[in-house]
Amino acid sequence: MTALHELSAIECARLIRDGSVTSVEVTGHHLDRIRRLDPALGAFVTVTGDLALRQAEEADAVLWAVGPDNVGALHGVPIALKDNLDVEDVLTGWGSVERDEEAVGDDNVVARVRRAHLPILGKTHLPEFALPCYTENLVGGDTANPWRAAFSPGGSSGGSAAAVSAGLAPLALGTDAGGSVRIPASCCGLVGVRPSNGAVSNGPSDPAPTGLSVPGVLARDALDASALLDVVAGAMAGDLTTARSWRDPGRRLRIGLSTDPMVPGLAVAEECAAAAEKLAVDLQESGHELVRVDLGQDVAVAAAFRDVWSVVATSFEVDDEDNLTPFTRWLREQGRGVSGARLHECLTLFRGVARMLEDMVFGTVDLLVTPTLGLPPQPRGAFRLVRDEEENFRAMTRFMPFTPMYNIAGMPAVSVPVSVVDGLPVGAMLGGPYGSERRILHEVAEVQARAGATAGLAPGWA
Repeated sequence: MTALHELSAIECARLIRDGSVTSVEVTGHHLDRIRRLDPALGAFVTVTGDLALRQAEEADAVLWAVGPDNVGALHGVPIALKDNLDVEDVLTGWGSVERDEEAVGDDNVVARVRRAHLPILGKTHLPEFALPCYTENLVGGDTANPWRAAFSPGGSSGGSAAAVSAGLAPLALGTDAGGSVRIPASCCGLVGVRPSNGAVSNGPSDPAPTGLSVPGVLARDALDASALLDVVAGAMAGDLTTARSWRDPGRRLRIGLSTDPMVPGLAVAEECAAAAEKLAVDLQESGHELVRVDLGQDVAVAAAFRDVWSVVATSFEVDDEDNLTPFTRWLREQGRGVSGARLHECLTLFRGVARMLEDMVFGTVDLLVTPTLGLPPQPRGAFRLVRDEEENFRAMTRFMPFTPMYNIAGMPAVSVPVSVVDGLPVGAMLGGPYGSERRILHEVAEVQARAGATAGLAPGWA
């Protein structure tokens, strides 16, 4: 018999609705796995077992009261949350020893998760203030990749990705400001979604005024990811942006393919380029037209992203900078040197990139395939070994040259698991214009269905 943690989230919810299993049983099963297995994985910083079981009891009571036809597609299925999302009365740690206060309320996406009756298993590790692309911090978070423990799950939503990949949670939420959902999705063999700006509301704790960061979803297949996106999507008062519609061209799409990043002078690993080629061919075999696309290269865009990201690093209130990681201290120092005029220039450039993509790229193709990453998953500690933080930042840029483009433009993109090389997953990315995230997920689901792909776990975690 298939164990509960081996089921997709949608399959698990179906069993809950038909009475084969209760939400309490499903939640308790995952809490037991966390207790037994997470000490070796390091995905969770806080386990909210009492809260999760109480919410599971409520989910079962609601199901009994209203009937299976009147609950959501993921009713009763537990979820993990990245530890920069506020859950009322639970510490929001942001991966830093400088954070020690409980949240006074729920973030928008957390409130939506509660209303949909998804029990909250706990908060997952992230690097300090979600700044780097790996999941290592000074509060005990050195998260392992479930596929190979000596390697990193990526970041910054690495704890969330590791939890889902290892079957400690069926679903997870992260945030994505430069690839922080899609990077760990690629490293851990998951589907990771960065929605369009405005599709899923930020805040209120982190309104992301630069437009870079949005909450995103992590799941083991596209159908689960789409169902979770439906749970958390929607606006709240005070949002800087609102969701835009996309004119769906219908059955046959024009799919663009590019394996060259917009950052000049970077070589892409053969296995990463091959993953993009394979996804593009899979989409072509689904009946779509495939064309090569030249995105162009511009060093000014990479420099602008770095400057804005460094300003974001300065936004966190800190009592003692000596308590911070060397990378955080360095990035904050860089941010204090960015003038208001320079910040305005960078954000203006971002809008220019968005117009270029919408007019010159998505004016000629419907969706675009690229590698998710420039390099395969890296060993744990690899970035920390680089003592020069300037070089550390350059190393991160070489690792993740593709993902920030969509944050800069505010457009949706999905990392898709494609292959396994030397025991580690390699993903490719499918992106599109504003509002196209559900069509992207539909196409990914079609590709996964044609390949007979299932919502499998990392090897050794069944």
